[in-house]
Amino acid sequence: MSERSGRVETGGAADGAAQPGAEGRVRERLGERPVVLVGLMGAGKSTVGRRLASRLGLPFRDADSEIEDAAGMSIADIFATFGEPYFRDGERRVIDRLLHAGAMVLATGGGAYMDAQTRAAIAQAGISVWLEADLDTLMRRVRKRPTRPLLQNPDPEGTMRRLMDERYPVYALADLRVVSRDGTHGEVVDAIVAALDAHLAHADEEAVATSREGGR
Repeated sequence: MSERSGRVETGGAADGAAQPGAEGRVRERLGERPVVLVGLMGAGKSTVGRRLASRLGLPFRDADSEIEDAAGMSIADIFATFGEPYFRDGERRVIDRLLHAGAMVLATGGGAYMDAQTRAAIAQAGISVWLEADLDTLMRRVRKRPTRPLLQNPDPEGTMRRLMDERYPVYALADLRVVSRDGTHGEVVDAIVAALDAHLAHADEEAVATSREGGR
């Protein structure tokens, strides 16, 4: 059961092509709400997020980069020096601040949405989009960046499988789900724009219907 209603799913560009004018409609209907990308490491949140922000004419912010700037050290060093609980506490505070900084595309770290407090804050202030990817796609991508703290062990693929088992049911609570495949990033952005357009249009229709019911 989702924490929010009106969830939309799309598998990618083939079944989620953006309609003409979708970017403008999405930007207008968002108001001051951020689009928040969630998903595992390697799902493409930062790369796709930058392209999505450009398409929508919005600023892009990366929560991990914001945490590193605030701490003056890398995520890997924060994990090694202070541990994961310390990192998650800082992550929670940074994301809460960004959620109230106006419309933007915000990429979050893989574990951020697992925190119930962060998840509730995202649900209240923004529109969440889960970028889902299969194991092969994730592993192919994360091997290009071998500094990820949670994969610093003898069995990174086993760790990724475990993370998928633990986190995918929670990621499924997001407002939208878009499959991140090994196609072009533009195709994934198209699918996100289409999903946002449909989701926000449906929300507007529900608001109008509710208003009419209340006026009777």
